[in-house]
Amino acid sequence: MSFTKATGRTFENQVAVTGWRSTLHTVMVLFKLRIVFLLLMAATGGAFLAAGGWPGWRALLLVWVTGGMAAAGASALNQYWERNRDGLMGRTRHRPLVNGEITDPRWVPIVGVALVLVPVLAMLPFNRPLSFFLLLGAFIYVGIYTVWLKPRTLLNIVIGGAAGSAAVLSGSAAVGAWNAVGALALAAILFLWTPFHFWSLAILYRDEYSRADVPMLPTQTTPHRAAWWVMTHTLPTGILSLLLVVLPGLGWLYFLPVLAITIDLFYRNIQLIRDPSPLHARKLFMSSNYYLLVLLLAICVDLALPW
Repeated sequence: MSFTKATGRTFENQVAVTGWRSTLHTVMVLFKLRIVFLLLMAATGGAFLAAGGWPGWRALLLVWVTGGMAAAGASALNQYWERNRDGLMGRTRHRPLVNGEITDPRWVPIVGVALVLVPVLAMLPFNRPLSFFLLLGAFIYVGIYTVWLKPRTLLNIVIGGAAGSAAVLSGSAAVGAWNAVGALALAAILFLWTPFHFWSLAILYRDEYSRADVPMLPTQTTPHRAAWWVMTHTLPTGILSLLLVVLPGLGWLYFLPVLAITIDLFYRNIQLIRDPSPLHARKLFMSSNYYLLVLLLAICVDLALPW
């Protein structure tokens, strides 16, 4: 084999790998698959709590497929609607609808609507509560939060947090008990968790949100007062999460890791109050991610084990 042919094949392989990775990255960002993963974890927690233990693979597969499609579709619609405003913020200007990776965006809302409606309509004859909560979550996130509240009021994410609650209840609906006490409690936790999660991020990117004219709470007050507003949601979230231990099936295996991550969360929030700097805002934002992940994993693991 000649050197020219060998180097040519190597270059073609590199281009193929780069193209594959670029496409995967575009898909992950456009459909916000990291956020979709957290929503599916929330739905899975709702399924475990409603079942009082292992809900079965069929129920979990139903949760993951229908919930993943609806959440991904809503995320694409969110980015399509906000593509112009995203270009004004450094945090979002590299999204594919902004940086030119997607040259013709007209297909995005079509795919987004299809991803939402297919699981909603497919479940309608068999499980109406599941169909309802899938549609409700997408409607809250796109219609109420993205289109209506986000550009108009600092209460945007407070009400928009109900989209995460709908994800939890879609999980409990998949096992036939959407109104189980544990699932309702977890839905309330998601509702309380979402504002301080996003407010800590908004403190970090306060100037960018102001430049894009997005009235997130930290842009409407001082960083110090915003840090206290964060605590007004951190506190009830932590207390309610610890109180979940009274539910049947949850014990020390749930309580201890949740207690540890709750202490870390409060510590990060207190640091932010003392010094509302971007550094501490970033630490609290990361801690809020870990908090939700540990909470949901602790629920699933403790309920799945036979004791």
